[in-house]
Amino acid sequence: VQLQASGGGLVQAGGSLRLSCAASGFTFDRYPIAWFRQAPGKEREAVGCISSSSALLYYEDSVKGRFTISRDDGKNTVYLQMNSLKPEDTAVYYCNTAEMGTQYWGQGTRVTVSA
Repeated sequence: VQLQASGGGLVQAGGSLRLSCAASGFTFDRYPIAWFRQAPGKEREAVGCISSSSALLYYEDSVKGRFTISRDDGKNTVYLQMNSLKPEDTAVYYCNTAEMGTQYWGQGTRVTVSA
């Protein structure tokens, strides 16, 4: 199982970024994919999750209405569209899935939001 997050960068407050998580090594369309983030000096926290059928979505309260998760099973990719970014969204963002009780993480992509 491999997950590769990309799309991070430096953006001004109020701006947008779209992160991608490209997956391989498992039957992608059968698994939910989650996004987490870890800000400097803080614990990793869940941002949101999309189910295998895209029928179920979860968003952490602070990103509701600003972030949108979607998936393209044909490309084995999950996206995190981030709008109205705030400095407090600054973090390393990771994608995650689990199989047979084992957690798998991408390498992370850094998002920096300047005030």
